[in-house]
Amino acid sequence: MTERTAIVTGAGQGFGLSLTAALAARGWTVVGCARDADRLRAATAGLPGVLALPGDVTDAAFRPALVDAAGGRLDLLVHNAGELGPSPLPTLATYPVDALRAVLETTLVAPLALTQLALPLLRAAPAGTVITLSSDAAVEAYPGWGGYGAAKAALDQLAAVLAVEEPTLRVHAVDPGDMRTAMHQRAFPGEDISDRPLPATVVPAFLRLLEERPPSGRIRAAELLAVRS
Repeated sequence: MTERTAIVTGAGQGFGLSLTAALAARGWTVVGCARDADRLRAATAGLPGVLALPGDVTDAAFRPALVDAAGGRLDLLVHNAGELGPSPLPTLATYPVDALRAVLETTLVAPLALTQLALPLLRAAPAGTVITLSSDAAVEAYPGWGGYGAAKAALDQLAAVLAVEEPTLRVHAVDPGDMRTAMHQRAFPGEDISDRPLPATVVPAFLRLLEERPPSGRIRAAELLAVRS
């Protein structure tokens, strides 16, 4: 099997870690980054083919190092790192503008800047793919989710335009649905979110996306996981 290389941001926990582990188990080389160096290294220590590269995707000096770590080949770029914003979630009437800037920097600006750097390698790959993590908050109006939802909606549009501008690539905005993650817990402080599915249960949808390579576009993980007749 031809070796493939991926960059996964936010790989130290939650969905990013689950996807990194699944790709590594299938023989991928994965460059995983996260801000918490100790957690990232501990989480990926036993995963073959995973290079843990601590750093913040909002750091302009870190992004070139992240692309360079791919070693001259990049088949997949996954924009998983995101920022929820203040917790408890504020209404737009009271949303701190500086907090919104931080959400946009992590969720929208950094993914664009990283994609720009990665495009030459993605274009050269036999099946270059970019995946952005979307949310139902990008398309539905939920009280308190204005900042996060606006950032994800903008990221969806960025992915849609990139797909048109880079027709040789596959560009997917994937809504994974609710998951039992630290970020989701921060969105519901003090609440029991144990009924949400674990991130590992959503990973097969992303693997199917990579295997079947449908046309670029926005898709819900639940649709990929649905039993097909």
